[in-house]
Amino acid sequence: MHAIKELVVEARTGTGKGPSYQIRRKGRIPAVIYGGKTEPEAVSVDAQALGRYLEKGAFLTTLFMLVDGDKKIRVIPRALQRDPVSDRAVHVDFMRLTDGASVRLAIPVKFKGQEASPGLKRGGVLNIVRHQVELVCPAETIPDFLECDLTGLEINDSLHIGNIKLPEGVKPAIKGRDKTIASIVAPTSVIEEQRAAAAAAAAPAAEAAPAEGAAPAEGTAPAAGAPAAGAKPAAGAKPAAKPAEKK
Repeated sequence: MHAIKELVVEARTGTGKGPSYQIRRKGRIPAVIYGGKTEPEAVSVDAQALGRYLEKGAFLTTLFMLVDGDKKIRVIPRALQRDPVSDRAVHVDFMRLTDGASVRLAIPVKFKGQEASPGLKRGGVLNIVRHQVELVCPAETIPDFLECDLTGLEINDSLHIGNIKLPEGVKPAIKGRDKTIASIVAPTSVIEEQRAAAAAAAAPAAEAAPAEGAAPAEGTAPAAGAPAAGAKPAAGAKPAAKPAEKK
């Protein structure tokens, strides 16, 4: 589970582009704390301290305890704005997490048991359908990642969300759909061989089928209902219509 991190913040009075620019010049990043039954608070965080957490990854799924003097606020980042040129953080939104609160997060997926998968041992390839899974998690039990076990999976087997043991209280964000996370597929060489074999088997059948409108081969009986070559029309039968003459 995620360990809560501590981040020191300072209250700020000015809002808007001008005051935010001045705060960044001092080496701090403007931020807002919202949610719960309390009014939004404008604060700032040290740019270097924030940068260390950004470098570690999973920033938007990390719990923080924001410390402002004697006041502590448990939050989770919900939005991070970056400069389009330098890619540096320019603004952060934090959401308060009260006791018993739940939050919807995209949790990364990791895999184990590759050495115990018969399908992978036979040359199969792990096809990852989802690198993250949307979950609704209580603030106290947010997992760092979901661990998917590939043990026993053969070629063409699939791994679904229902196959993963989720932490207590954690549920899929979308109910009633057992989405596929990964599957074991045949290697490309095997697929190409199967396609070539299927094409070779279909070729003789295509050659044996007569072309549409083609005359029957010599010595073969005419199709049912068709007059034999050179036979006279039956008595009372109307002669075939002559083509119109060109004038």
